[in-house]
Amino acid sequence: MAGIDPRTQQSEFPLGVSRPPLEVADLPQPEEVFKVSKLGPLQVIQFVIGPSLIALGISIGSGEWLLGPQAVGSFGFIGIGWVITVSAVLQTLYNIEIARYVLATGEVPIVGFGRVPPGWKLWIPVSLVVFYFAFIFGGWAAGAGQGLFALFAGRVHRPHELEYVRLLGIGLLLVVFLITALARKVSRALELANWVIVGTLLLVLIVVTIAIVPGNVWWDGVEGLVTPAAPPEGITATQLGALAGFTALASGLNWYAMSHYRDKGYGMGHRVGYISGMRGERTEIKPVGVTFLDTPENTALWKRWYRLLRVDMWGVFFAGAMIGMLLPTILMSHLVATSGVAPTAANVPTYTAEQLGTQYGSGMFYLMLLVGVLILFSTQLGIFEALVRNFTDAVHATSPKLRARIEGDPRRFYYPFMLLLLVVIALAIHLALPVQLVQISANMSNLGALMFPFALMYLNSRLPKAARPRAWHYVILVLNVLFFGFFFVNFVYEFLTGTALVRF
Repeated sequence: MAGIDPRTQQSEFPLGVSRPPLEVADLPQPEEVFKVSKLGPLQVIQFVIGPSLIALGISIGSGEWLLGPQAVGSFGFIGIGWVITVSAVLQTLYNIEIARYVLATGEVPIVGFGRVPPGWKLWIPVSLVVFYFAFIFGGWAAGAGQGLFALFAGRVHRPHELEYVRLLGIGLLLVVFLITALARKVSRALELANWVIVGTLLLVLIVVTIAIVPGNVWWDGVEGLVTPAAPPEGITATQLGALAGFTALASGLNWYAMSHYRDKGYGMGHRVGYISGMRGERTEIKPVGVTFLDTPENTALWKRWYRLLRVDMWGVFFAGAMIGMLLPTILMSHLVATSGVAPTAANVPTYTAEQLGTQYGSGMFYLMLLVGVLILFSTQLGIFEALVRNFTDAVHATSPKLRARIEGDPRRFYYPFMLLLLVVIALAIHLALPVQLVQISANMSNLGALMFPFALMYLNSRLPKAARPRAWHYVILVLNVLFFGFFFVNFVYEFLTGTALVRF
């Protein structure tokens, strides 16, 4: 047996605590996964891009359409724009670190966290509680319901008609159920839906903004994004924290949207499986992930997969988030200046449509209402499905009894649980105004930044050598903790005392 590398005989890869060792296999070729003979730019757009598009579809309805425009409309670009840019850069780098674990192991983050000491009995329930508390309120569905009511009625709802708005929001949750139920592969259905929705939205916003907004306002918006500046006078850290938390995606909780890299087949995700729709073939998902050995062949393949991940994240997620934030904010700023009316928490979902309708006629009113509905719907589409997906993955990985009961078919849990969750969100929608619900969610996302970057440091430092982060990647994770954690501390103080800890 002399001359045989003992690593090639390894069949298990221990990682962390309380969970079984990972299986071992070679990384797949990207061409094998995406079923193409060659991966050129066209094939990358057609087959490789996707997970970050789902994340972008989620992000563009909270920070980009609600919180960013409201903040700029009230306080201007300088100081606000810089927070947006810093948040987007930190979150993109954070996303790459989350996806690193998924690519290297095929395990989704909620399952991977179960390997962090003291083990899954603490970390999986805690992760789900924090995630659910941030996103269970249905603020995006309620906001989309506001726009939908205005589309049907030709006017903004009156206070006594709020229940109709909420019922329309609940109806949109049923549409999400139908999209996933009619899919062959759930992640692919979400990708296609977001290609259509996000592509249409950005095109309409670009055309409308170019046609309406003067060049000097465009310049002010771009300058605000790239100019380091203190926050504007009068804004609280809680208001700024909501914007920072939901610029790009969801700060410390971004991990909830990264499981799509497994379902897309990135790296070792190809060896683990995916959630299929009701029209798709029955597929099993491995309850334990699969990783690779440090051979020259696997190291070369890892570098290819990691390059594809960065193209997906920087080329789609970051670029889309920045454009998606710039366009609504400069449009909002222009409308505030020309109308003399600032947006409020109550009317921000329909503010742009109202003001454009007043200035340019009913056609613009209805067009922008439709844009607002689609933006908020794309967000609720991704969030609602992620609530179901992450819970399903967590219980499937940790409960042998459940796996036996569903006979290895996750759909038998996924769809009944989605209907149950729909009822819960339908009740939660009644708790507050849509923007208030989104602000609560954003600041709870900042709580995640105080714990999950540390969990990632633990997990990623134990990956196969080729997949481990460099030293500066750990620095980025610490910066995420400090930046978003600062805003969460302020949110808690203001929530408990009723006064702001920091006011700029």
